[in-house]
Amino acid sequence: MRYLSILLIWTSMAVWAVEPHWAYAPLRSPRVPEAEAEVFQPVDTFIRAQWKARGLKPSPEADRSTLLRRIYWDLIGLPPSPSDYQRFLADTSPQAYEREIDRLLASPRYGERWARHWMDVVHFAETHGHDQDRIREQAWPYRDYLIEAFNSDRPYGRFVEEQVAGDVLYPDRPEATVALGMIAAGPWDESSLRDIREDTLDRQLGRYVDRDDMISTVLSVFNSATVHCARCHDHKFDPIPQSDYYALQAVFSGVERANRVFDRDPSVHVRRQRWMHQQRQVERGDADLLESPQVRDEVRQWSDQRRVRPAVWATWEAQTFVSAGKATLQRQSDGSYRVSGTRPEQDVYTLTRSADGRPVSAIQLELLPDDSLPHRGPGRNEQNGNLHLSEIELWVFSLGATEPRRIRWARATSSFDQDGWTAAHAIDGQEKTAWGIHPKEGQPHRAVFELAEPLQSRPGDQLSLILRQAHGESHVIGRFRVSMTDAPGPASRVVPAQIDSILEHSPKEWTRDQQRLVAAFVLRERLREQLAALPEPSKVYAAASNFEPDGGLKPSLRPRTIHRLNRGEITQPREEVGPGTLSCIAGLPSRFALSEGSEEGDRRAALARWLSHRDNPLTWRSIVNRVWLHHFGRGLVNTPNDFGRMGAEPSHPELLDWLAVWFRDEAHGSFKSLHRLLLTSATYRQSSQKGAVVTDVAAVSDGENQWLSRMNRTRLDAECVRDGMLLISGRLDLRMGGPGDRQFDLKPGIHVTPRVDYTRFDSDAPEGRRRSVHRFLFRTLPDPWMEALDCPAGDQLVPARDNSVTLQQALALWNHDFSIRQAEHWARALEARGKEIGGGGEIPWEEAVAWVWGRPPTPSERESLTGYAQQHGLANACRLLFNSNEFLFLP
Repeated sequence: MRYLSILLIWTSMAVWAVEPHWAYAPLRSPRVPEAEAEVFQPVDTFIRAQWKARGLKPSPEADRSTLLRRIYWDLIGLPPSPSDYQRFLADTSPQAYEREIDRLLASPRYGERWARHWMDVVHFAETHGHDQDRIREQAWPYRDYLIEAFNSDRPYGRFVEEQVAGDVLYPDRPEATVALGMIAAGPWDESSLRDIREDTLDRQLGRYVDRDDMISTVLSVFNSATVHCARCHDHKFDPIPQSDYYALQAVFSGVERANRVFDRDPSVHVRRQRWMHQQRQVERGDADLLESPQVRDEVRQWSDQRRVRPAVWATWEAQTFVSAGKATLQRQSDGSYRVSGTRPEQDVYTLTRSADGRPVSAIQLELLPDDSLPHRGPGRNEQNGNLHLSEIELWVFSLGATEPRRIRWARATSSFDQDGWTAAHAIDGQEKTAWGIHPKEGQPHRAVFELAEPLQSRPGDQLSLILRQAHGESHVIGRFRVSMTDAPGPASRVVPAQIDSILEHSPKEWTRDQQRLVAAFVLRERLREQLAALPEPSKVYAAASNFEPDGGLKPSLRPRTIHRLNRGEITQPREEVGPGTLSCIAGLPSRFALSEGSEEGDRRAALARWLSHRDNPLTWRSIVNRVWLHHFGRGLVNTPNDFGRMGAEPSHPELLDWLAVWFRDEAHGSFKSLHRLLLTSATYRQSSQKGAVVTDVAAVSDGENQWLSRMNRTRLDAECVRDGMLLISGRLDLRMGGPGDRQFDLKPGIHVTPRVDYTRFDSDAPEGRRRSVHRFLFRTLPDPWMEALDCPAGDQLVPARDNSVTLQQALALWNHDFSIRQAEHWARALEARGKEIGGGGEIPWEEAVAWVWGRPPTPSERESLTGYAQQHGLANACRLLFNSNEFLFLP
């Protein structure tokens, strides 16, 4: 086997050197074959040239009702209504068909239909998959982005760039950040990438595997390339060396899958992203920022302000101080309180004093060690002396008022925060979070809580300070002191001890390192304040390098170093590899020349430009092939995710290249222009009926119809069947946007996948159901009815649906509760319609049959349906129509 592998590699390399594979050859616009008199479109001339060479004849044009039904299902994924047929058939103008196409392309339903196709190829779902399959609460904005992008006819080059590096290339457009949901759309192994230790080989391997999915998605979708086959060795069949694969790993080595923030208001979005970027520069110690003249001026002004008016703290002299847990609070000579006696699991301390008329801008809480406390405190927890302050509240009781007034906090700063237990958690309104000081027990700590507005009390007012400690296990405060000040925020805030010691000297005496330390602190405080003043941001689950940590998942300040792994083994790293891409595309650089210390996003931006470049033949060939596949039932290349040597050869290579060049240069990447071109072709308008129109030659030489001497007859996909049944039964809710419709009730904080009751979800909701594209998609629990009709669960890249025909489908369509319920809804609607139009309440079979078959029933069909309804009930007759081949298959 070893020698066979060597021989295969050597042979493949020899073939690469002698003859470039068709897919990697530069795009050239081929000469359009000479047209016959009745042919008006280049698409048809290429197709007919193949017919002529093979002795094939075209099928006649399909009737107008069939054409209308075909374009409805293809463009919007829904059937035309009886009134749509009437309008179209009554329009005898030569432009009637083109007008219908334009009307459908202008419909919001178009974006829903084609977004669903794109969600297949990027394997989008709203859970992580794998063993935990946790829900992604913020995945849905990417789906909304896709719908909007298709409806607005986003040029394809920009569509590509936005989904790989929209945050960098289009920083002023919020939707371009949302587009990065594509990179994060696939499954994510939470156990390996969040829950295990950072310093393990499994964690490192998990990252390589996770990036492998990102690479596979991007290169398979945009370039139809199987680059993942070069993970362990050079690609066996295509000119993709292992170094190219790891260069692509380096492109994505700075991002994770996480919730990243964005703002729908572009002006707010730009400000937030700029300030967040500056935060990362500060954390990286970026000298260009920290030592800039503007920052030096800002630091000087800040230190001057602290010197001019330092904070003066006055002790909070409480008249009453009590413990709800019946502990004993004793006032000490220094104004602090020591807690003894009963040690409750949880406690609330209340300290009340009379107002003295002085304004209050901030409250200071000092935590003090004491020899009487476990481990010297400052908490009372016996295990380590820690504490957890869940909430701190300030209330004002005014004379004559009917109820007390709660004072709002603006921010909290502290001398030390336990990891994940910050002083800010003590003012977030949630008792489940808290401020803690582990592992620095036995030491003094302090926190300052700034008021949103200075408090100006009046004589007679009573001020109550409440310290809630709800964590349990006696994580309660053991000794503390409270004081207050009227100094402005910057002067009262807690400054780290290291910064405080620097401030004892004049700025002229600071060393370069000290200047940078103070600059970093000042910028952190200012940026935190600026960001806090912005409106609450939106979030999208996307590729991100700057996000809130989630357990062990934390952002990296710089792209991680990537090594080529010998045989794909994490234990066998070889040379370091920089960012780049495929080297098999002539004329485009395969390695990105980026400056030292460049941003992570610069790598993705370079890849995005490479992908969207007009000279990248894979990009433009791949997308026109995908669109062709959805309209004709098979691609010009019948392996849409693999244009390599193990994939299929193009059936019409000249047509493929002509379409790619036309789409790039003349249509300027307009999907809607491409749809118009294909749907108005005579090839598309052919009948799919065999029988009299298929010659013996065609039956023998083109049994699979790859030369398209007739239109392919395909089964409706699962979404079309479901949505069509809901529309016909009057149960389809056409609201768009927002989170996916869930099939379950999920308790907050529960990550275990709940039981999904799809029957209840789709059948019995009184308000109806939205289109399939808006359904919440689980990876590990697909809808059995949808799955029977070949709807993927989101674990694999899906270039095209199988659209098979199986016994399981027949059983699901006939027996599943969803089918039965929709038939019942439709039956009631038909009965009501019969009474509405008169005629003794007869069932309007003409309308019913037009919905499902696109034509009126013949007299014998009408008689059969009437008899069946009388014998088995109208609902069963409706179920019969839903199960008919003429409804389930596109003619």
